[in-house]
Amino acid sequence: MTKADIVNEIAKNTGIDKVTVLTTVEAFMETVKDSLAKNDNVYLRGFGSFVIKERAEKTARNISKNTTIIIPAHNIPSFKPAKTFVSAVK
Repeated sequence: MTKADIVNEIAKNTGIDKVTVLTTVEAFMETVKDSLAKNDNVYLRGFGSFVIKERAEKTARNISKNTTIIIPAHNIPSFKPAKTFVSAVK
C-alpha cells in the first residue's frame, strides 16, 4: 500500500477531501521524522512505537579490496508494533 492508497482510503472512509488528508498524512510523517532526528521516541498507544536504536561500532570487511574497515557507532530508526497491532495482524 502506497501513501496515495492510504490517502484515498482515509478520504473514502471519512468523507474528508484528499488534499486535506494528504496534508495531514505528510505532516504526521514529518513530525515523526523530526522527533526521531531529535532522539525523541514516538509512542502511539494501540499502534506501536517509533524508537531510535543505537548501533555499536563494529569491524567489517571490504571483500573487493580485502581490507578491514571500521563502521562507527550510529543511530537507526525502528518501529515496534503494539501487542494489539500484532494480534490483529496474526
